[in-house]
Amino acid sequence: MAKEIDEIFDVISESKNFLLSGGAGSGKTHTLVQVLKAIFLKDPLAEVACITFTNVAVKEILERTAFENLRVLTIHDFLWDTIKSFQKNLRTSLFKLIESEKITDSSGLATSAEYFDDKNIDYREWRKISDGIISHDEVLLIAEYMFEHFPLLCDIVKDKYDFIFIDEYQDTSSSVIRILLDHLQKSERKNVLGFFGDSMQAIYGGNGDIQSYIDQGIVTEVVKKDNRRNPKQVVDLANFLRTDTLRQEPADDDKAPNYNKVGNIKFLYADHTDFEVIKASEYFQGWDFSDNKETKELYLTHNLIAPKAGFPNLMAVFARDRIIEYKNAILRNINDNNTDIPENITFGQAVDFVGLRMAPVVRAFVEENPVLYEEARQYPFDTFKSIYLETDQLLGDKKGSEEEERKKGTLRNPIIRHLFHIQDCIHFYERKQYNDFIRKTDYRIFSLKNKRELKEIMDGLHALINSPIEEMITYAHTHGIWYINEQLTEYIASYSYVYNRVKAVSYREFYNCYAYVEGFTPFSTQHNIKGAEFNNVFIVLDNGRWNKYNFQNLFLKNGNPNVLADTEKLFYVCCTRAKENLVVFYHQPDAGVISKARTWFGEDNVRRLI
Repeated sequence: MAKEIDEIFDVISESKNFLLSGGAGSGKTHTLVQVLKAIFLKDPLAEVACITFTNVAVKEILERTAFENLRVLTIHDFLWDTIKSFQKNLRTSLFKLIESEKITDSSGLATSAEYFDDKNIDYREWRKISDGIISHDEVLLIAEYMFEHFPLLCDIVKDKYDFIFIDEYQDTSSSVIRILLDHLQKSERKNVLGFFGDSMQAIYGGNGDIQSYIDQGIVTEVVKKDNRRNPKQVVDLANFLRTDTLRQEPADDDKAPNYNKVGNIKFLYADHTDFEVIKASEYFQGWDFSDNKETKELYLTHNLIAPKAGFPNLMAVFARDRIIEYKNAILRNINDNNTDIPENITFGQAVDFVGLRMAPVVRAFVEENPVLYEEARQYPFDTFKSIYLETDQLLGDKKGSEEEERKKGTLRNPIIRHLFHIQDCIHFYERKQYNDFIRKTDYRIFSLKNKRELKEIMDGLHALINSPIEEMITYAHTHGIWYINEQLTEYIASYSYVYNRVKAVSYREFYNCYAYVEGFTPFSTQHNIKGAEFNNVFIVLDNGRWNKYNFQNLFLKNGNPNVLADTEKLFYVCCTRAKENLVVFYHQPDAGVISKARTWFGEDNVRRLI
């Protein structure tokens, strides 16, 4: 058994909590699985909960383990599963948090605890507090309130689970950490908490810092120094990038994927951003950018990727609608000033009534899109004010399964959800995955004649790839591939403003968007590749007008400390995805950036492109 596993069981034998801390590529999830196997080998009746950050991670752990008494859940699902049966306490907690203004009831109806007496508190992807429907943020707040104010809940959880393991602990919120290491510890019942992760990879906005609990002796740290993924040059770079004391070493194990690998790293810079020219340079020799499984091109934001991946106009609908931004600014103005708006007015009348000056970007957008703005002005204000557009409505919040999507819904816009169903049908049919196609489509095959007709229909669908999206939706409905359902019909009736924008875009753009979302392209955001690994990794350092990150400050080690820390962690995660080759590109760096790059990458690995 590996040294770190022996150390973990030494801690467990004393009924103490532990943290397995390891850098990128150290095999923390593998260690978690080995610990689970050892626990159930020793005690097959042990009750264990394993909570993690994403449904993808849940699936990965379940695929590696198969124990009857093991429950693997996301953080939110674990908390909801724990509190959902205590409806009376849920109602009390929800009202107390509304009363203290930690949860906002925009309806203003919940003015007493009795308001919720006839309501069942339920957890969904959206929130409607007046109906007792809570979402992600409320689950965390309510769970922490209940663990703090109802000590019996802590006893119940400790009685239920002998072990609670938290994978990727650094991605959890401070609320979860307080629940586990403050409130749960007040119970005299015995159980063991095990944390697995790396503070340097906290890139999802979590602030699950448990160093203070280590300092107090509440948690015992076990360090895993081996790196089994990255070649030596990448490991050396990663050690420069870490801001703590952990320094990794390539695994001295001939079974490790990186055994005796040196690898290749380069820092490239230029005065231009012609990426076709850049990728044609000698530094990418042997790279296959059509192989999305082994080669990745990483950008900071979806907006930077959309033009390169071929869906710029579709992205613009959801990410840069300045009229909707203006509407949101008007709503904020109304709320901030407690303005009484007349009933049954249009958006245009509301604009004139409030008289809010347009920001320059809004004014420019309106001048470029006068017909769209005039259309918006005619909408009933009560309807128009409820329209919101954001990137997640296009690119989604990919669920672990369709069952989860049915249970909780999805952030995707109903139009986009409908298009995904159509493209799923096209995708499965083109790849001859006929069983998947039949499960997905509304088309029914009863005879050989139906099969022949289906081929003609699918050929027709393919021929519409470059047509407007509305034509594809109509064709798929008319020919029974995917019917327009009631939800889409109602959405179009209420929010034709959005539909009118989407329907005119070429279906080719959605086709490209689908390929990007499903991972069929080399493009990825720098956040979305955490946990993954590729032979070849190309990182483009461009802030994309996002002030949460600053790549110049990363090299110069200055600027806002929070921005710097977030940028350091993101860059560390990106660099450590590379199993063979890593290339980083920076547009027009100053002398200080180049100097630091030479320290990190080595003098011979920093090159200027013409």
